[in-house]
Amino acid sequence: MSTAQSLPASGSGAPDRQPSRRALRGLDALNFTLADVRDGLGPYLAIYLIAVRGPDQGWNEATTGMIMTIAGIAGLIAQTPAGALIDRSRHKRTIVIAAALAVTLSCLALPFISNFYAVAATQSLAGIAGAIFPPALAAITLGVVGPKLFAKRIGRNEGFNHAGNAVSAALAGGLAYLFGPIVVFWLMGVLAALSIGAMLMVPEDAIDNDLARGLDSAEDQSGGEQPSGLTALLQNKYLMLFALLAAIFHLSNAAMLTSVGQLLTHLSGKENATSLIAICIVAAQCVMVPVAMFVGHKADAIGRKPIFLAAFGVLALRGVLYTFSNNPFYLVAVQLLDGIGAGVYGALFPIVVADLTRGTGRFNVSQGAVATAQGLGASLSATLAGLIIVSAGYSTAFLTLAGIAGLGFALYLLVMPETRGFEPAQAGTPSGPNRRPALLGV
Repeated sequence: MSTAQSLPASGSGAPDRQPSRRALRGLDALNFTLADVRDGLGPYLAIYLIAVRGPDQGWNEATTGMIMTIAGIAGLIAQTPAGALIDRSRHKRTIVIAAALAVTLSCLALPFISNFYAVAATQSLAGIAGAIFPPALAAITLGVVGPKLFAKRIGRNEGFNHAGNAVSAALAGGLAYLFGPIVVFWLMGVLAALSIGAMLMVPEDAIDNDLARGLDSAEDQSGGEQPSGLTALLQNKYLMLFALLAAIFHLSNAAMLTSVGQLLTHLSGKENATSLIAICIVAAQCVMVPVAMFVGHKADAIGRKPIFLAAFGVLALRGVLYTFSNNPFYLVAVQLLDGIGAGVYGALFPIVVADLTRGTGRFNVSQGAVATAQGLGASLSATLAGLIIVSAGYSTAFLTLAGIAGLGFALYLLVMPETRGFEPAQAGTPSGPNRRPALLGV
């Protein structure tokens, strides 16, 4: 018995979906519980290596940044194959569960190893498995709710994701104060188990695998081979431009929280570092929840471009404000701005990619291709910031990251068009003239 019904949509080849309550609750639970699993240790990796291992074992900002860059590059290489896998697979739930287990086990091994290459290997495996989550969650969501409800549902997904991050960070901070930084590993194990249960709440037959890859209907399939991520990018100039902007955003953003965590370690001592970084995360995630919900509800009415410009502007402002004071409470307050910038980006990223690929059947492989560029920016960010911190100090690093965000703002303003209402051209010429008037103006 089907758990979701499809009805003809007026004026569109895409069906209207009526997802079951169980499937929608499963999506809520999945995004909440995967929040702390999908990114692995994230900023806690730097805290753990610097505060627990320390310079005596060869760990400083530069070596930690190198580990994060290596892991980022591994995840970067996996992005496009991950998207292609999700496009082709009809077993998306199994893939998500396997990825959650791989990330968790890779991170749980860290307390038992100290060799640089062993740490790099485990975190690279976590990065590769983590590349599965963004395209898989977006595809499952699109397959469950359909394109007409996608923007609103993605906003809700991001809201639950940020709420999950806030709760897990609060637990990590409070428990780390009592038991030390090792508590982060316990928490990951518990959340991984919960995320598996949440994934199983979404029935397999609730996911329309044709809609999930960006097709309007099963009849739209050409029967041919899907293009590679690189081909999908090269065939669509606006997708290429968005990939560049995604890389710039993450080149600026990825190292900011990590750098603040390292600064707090020096200012407050390793005993309080994990708790303080948890406060930073909780503060930002609490802001991200309403921001993501707002984006999901208003992206169709306001348009994508004005909201994305706000994300770049706030990111640049945040980098500048970090340089005004080293007071830990001030740094936590500035971190609230991450809730706006990252909240907007997380909610709009799959929406813009869906705009640019609707009806092509290339949604997930295109997500992977753009995420590859995004991952490149993120992986270089940690090394760039680490090298600048060691050679010129934290303020110079923050100002450099802010300048990169300013460049992204200017490019988006001057070159990137509004993608709301975009209709990709037919197969083979997706960047051709078949588009709605909304795309004609910058």
